[in-house]
Formats: sequence, structure tokens, C-alpha cells
Amino acid sequence: MNCCVTGLQWGDEGKGKVVDILAEKSDIVVRYGGGANAGHTVVIGDSKFALHLLPSGAVRPGVVCVIANGVVIDPQCLLSEIDELAKRNVKLDGRLLISENAHLVLDYHKLEDQLREESLGKDKIGTTIRGIGPCYADKIGRSYAVRVADLFDPAGLKAKLEQIVLYKNRFFAAMYNAAPINADEIFDKCRKYAERLLPFAVDTTEMLHKAISDKKSILFEGAQGSLLDLDHGTFPFVTSSNASSLGMSAGCGVPARMVDKFIGVAKAYTTRVGAGPFPAEQDNPIGQYIRDRGHEYGTTTGRPRRCGWFDAVAASYSIKIGSIDTVAMMHLDTLTGLKEIKVCKAYEIDGKETGFFPSNGQRLSKAKCIYETFEGWDDQISDVKNFNDLPENARNYVIKLEELLDRPITMIGVGAKRSQTLLR
Repeated sequence: MNCCVTGLQWGDEGKGKVVDILAEKSDIVVRYGGGANAGHTVVIGDSKFALHLLPSGAVRPGVVCVIANGVVIDPQCLLSEIDELAKRNVKLDGRLLISENAHLVLDYHKLEDQLREESLGKDKIGTTIRGIGPCYADKIGRSYAVRVADLFDPAGLKAKLEQIVLYKNRFFAAMYNAAPINADEIFDKCRKYAERLLPFAVDTTEMLHKAISDKKSILFEGAQGSLLDLDHGTFPFVTSSNASSLGMSAGCGVPARMVDKFIGVAKAYTTRVGAGPFPAEQDNPIGQYIRDRGHEYGTTTGRPRRCGWFDAVAASYSIKIGSIDTVAMMHLDTLTGLKEIKVCKAYEIDGKETGFFPSNGQRLSKAKCIYETFEGWDDQISDVKNFNDLPENARNYVIKLEELLDRPITMIGVGAKRSQTLLR
């Protein structure tokens, strides 16, 4: 069976854990979008793995890992990840494949990201400064893009980088009065990257279609969350790719009809990193309680996440646009100890009630949550193995969310470890 896993909120939902669990019965795991701005965490026993570019199935022995064409690859970050796993006896030789058509994040992309954010001051978007947006912009602009395939042609790459750096230096000097960057230094780095990355480079689209013909089980892994989708998220406070399941087909060349199940991942509450509207945010002791209990600090940036109640309006929107079949609910244990738990079941905008999420930032910023309140629970649930053994109020909370989302919640996280997951 082929499955696709995507986030239903603003990222950080726990997709890494879900993918790791599903990868046990998968032959191939495909990362189809985003870049090193993603942070997927897998906890196995006492070992914690933080992955940014490698698919979360990388820690499963024997699983083939594919980085598809829709991903923008920071070579330095990817090689560091590969080396870190090797130190922990996780070998990727023979089971990592990288698309020849994936674009490369280079030093000038990171510089451009930093300079642009600094110039915006209080109006900055809140990017991770990893060069993701500028790389995607160059991809769309075409003329100044560098792909994995370019590493095969050193002479052609050197000439291309000289042209790109000439343009970038003129732009950076005019716009930001920045010091020039050196094309030779970037080229030398690329030659070193090529030595190690080219053995993994293939036409991943061809490979995936052969795998489908061979009846292999493929797991497609999204990055960030649906509400950060470039076209359908809370623009401009979004990422630079299609982070919903809508980006899967373009990101790897496999049509959606070839996927048997779409799984949406959500926390039992809501978080957001960076700027942008967040109707259910609790900028108060409740939000801090959730942040501390859930260790809500970015895997990639370390930034404290904004925290709030579960927003069923937002999650339902992501379910609709992503054709989601089932939901995996993570971090239920984080809510333990709260006397009351609220869920946003509708919005009021300009005096009118609505149950549909407006991705338009101006409208969303006016949204006031209409809440339904539930009794909390005090019993610790991290050692619970079956849904029916949860406290009654915890079970009632999950059942109510199923009603609001109109989808079954088939996986429930009650702790960070792989084993702390209830399957229904």
C-alpha cells in the first residue's frame, strides 16, 4: 500500500514519528518537498534522531530513502546528517537516492535570506535563514538555478556560478550594501559536494514508477504543514513550497491516484513558529504550560513555538484540500494536568460565524474563535498501551475531535518515543 503523510497545522505536528512507525512496513520512503528548514524528530528508546533533509525512514534498516525533485538540498547539511547517522551505526550506502533534478541551496541563498529578513525589520516573515526561499525563487527564475545534475559537469558549473555570483554581488551591493561573495570558493565547495553526492544521484521519478510497477510499498513524507503551503496557506507567512499533500505529485512525479491513503498529522493542540495570524493562540500561562510540557522549541531553529488550543476549523480545511483519509493525533499527553481544555469549533469574522478557514491573512487576522470546553484529566498517560485505558475525559476529547474533523483518529501519541503510540 502507498501512503502519504502530511501535517494539518503550521508544521511541527510529529510527522517524523508517524513516518518512522509506518516505515516499518514500507519498502521506500520519499521526501518530496521543502528543505533543511524542516525538522523531523524520531525517538527510539533513549536515542533521539533529528532529521532535516533525510526521510524519517532513514533510521529503519533496509528502507530505501529517496530525496525527490521537489526538495531543495543544502549539501552541507545533508552530508552532516549522513555523517551523524554513520557515527550512530545507521548506514545509508546502497539505500539513499537523490533526484538529479533537485535544486541546491548554496551560500549565496543563505546570505540573501539573511539580508532580506534583516532589511524587513519588524515586518520580517520569520524564515529559518536556511536559504530555502531564495533557492526556490531561483528555481522559478530558472536562469540562476543550480541542480544536482549540474555537479556532473564541473566546467559548465564553474561558468554558471561565475555568472550567478556576478549577478548576486551586484544585487546584494545595490540593495543591502553587502560585501561581495567569491565564485571560486563556492565552486570549490561544490566539487567536494559532488564527490560524495553524485553516487546517490539518479532519476528518482523513473525509479519510483518502476517501484510502483513492482508493487513496492511507498511512503511519501511531506515537510512543514498544510497551513504553510505556498498557495493555500496563510500567505505571506508561509514556506516556499507546496507543503500540503497537493505538493506530492509535483514534488516526486507520482500522481495522487497512485496513493492509497492520505494521513494527516496534528497535535492535540496547535503551535506556530514565526509571524502570522493564529486565532487560537494562548499568549498566557496556558500557552506557556503547553510549551513547557510539550517541549515546544524548534528542532531546526530552537525558537520557542507559539502555542494555543486545537483549531478544528484550520485542521478541517487542511483535511479538505489534502483529501485526508485518517488522522494521527500527537502529543495528547501534553494536555495532562489542565483542568479545562478548549477546542475552536468555528470562527466569528466581521460578526458572522463560519466553519471554513480563510487562508487570506487579512480575513484570518479578524477571526475570533468560538470555543467548546471539555474537562481535563490529571492521570499520566505516557505508559498507556490501549485507547480504552486512557482516562475517560481523554477518550471523550479524542472522540469529539473525530466528530469535528469528520475523520477517524487512528493513531494517538502519548509520548515522544516510537513505543508511546496507540494504534486504533
